[in-house]
Amino acid sequence: MEKLKTENRIGGLQVFGGQDSQYNVDVSLKVLLTGSTGFIGRHLREAWNGKYNISAPTRQELDLMDTQAVEQYLQSGCFDVVVHAANMNNVRRQITSSQELDGNLRMFCNLERCSRLFGKMYYFGSGAEYDMQHYIPSMPETYFGAYIPTDPYGFSKYMMSKLSGGNIYDLRLFGVFGEYEEWQRRFISNMLYQNLSGNEMRMNQNMYFDYIYIQDLVPVLEWFLTHEPKHHHYNVCSGTRIALLSLAHMVSEVTGISSEICVAKDGWKPEYTGDNHRLLEEIGVLPLTPMPEAIGKMAAYYQKNGFPNY
Repeated sequence: MEKLKTENRIGGLQVFGGQDSQYNVDVSLKVLLTGSTGFIGRHLREAWNGKYNISAPTRQELDLMDTQAVEQYLQSGCFDVVVHAANMNNVRRQITSSQELDGNLRMFCNLERCSRLFGKMYYFGSGAEYDMQHYIPSMPETYFGAYIPTDPYGFSKYMMSKLSGGNIYDLRLFGVFGEYEEWQRRFISNMLYQNLSGNEMRMNQNMYFDYIYIQDLVPVLEWFLTHEPKHHHYNVCSGTRIALLSLAHMVSEVTGISSEICVAKDGWKPEYTGDNHRLLEEIGVLPLTPMPEAIGKMAAYYQKNGFPNY
């Protein structure tokens, strides 16, 4: 089967491997991080511990669904920045679609209504805001609003984006991958699981995807912590596309374990990629770990720690 190559769809991208964060340490900067036990939040908490003055309450310590509890926490905290990484997940928490929609919007709105109590807030939007039924290649921020998402997750992110403004900023993520992700439903770690287990690597259908390694996302977020952005909505993505089938082959190459790859459906699903020109115009460069290196780090992690039962 012919292998498909990674294609850089957006110019001006500089790629480096294994760089440390380039932004200053500021232990006086008070940051509230929600969702600190989730995939992205856990990485941020570990990276920022000792670097900023981080408060990372668990769900038991701060119920984001409780309007008064959120207001009291923000009032007493006097935070410079809120990073809202909490997300209502209908797979992991086994909730209904209506609960997912209500939960995501309610958490966001409980924070948004208290915007006077903090300096600024960044939350994680999604490429799903553009509506999965109408994806186009390299979607720019200006594509927002052309369609309204019909799925609960996409619609919740769409509504958050409509409510953004003032001191609240939408960082639209596409494909973020890395250690701690839910390997049962995330493509790259799921391919690693099947491959390292000696099984056939099964995937549904090929498509082009925009991926960024979690360790490369952290310094981008640090830029936003320490700078004043010009816009309120950013595609935070690599600006490159890679085929899922190509990634499956890459997993086998990195681990050295040969696995048969089975694609259930012929043809291609719509491309899911973003235009990151707006982001690059402000941060200058986007250091990216080469994909084989990132997959190698994930493989080493799972070989050492196993695959957790989320």
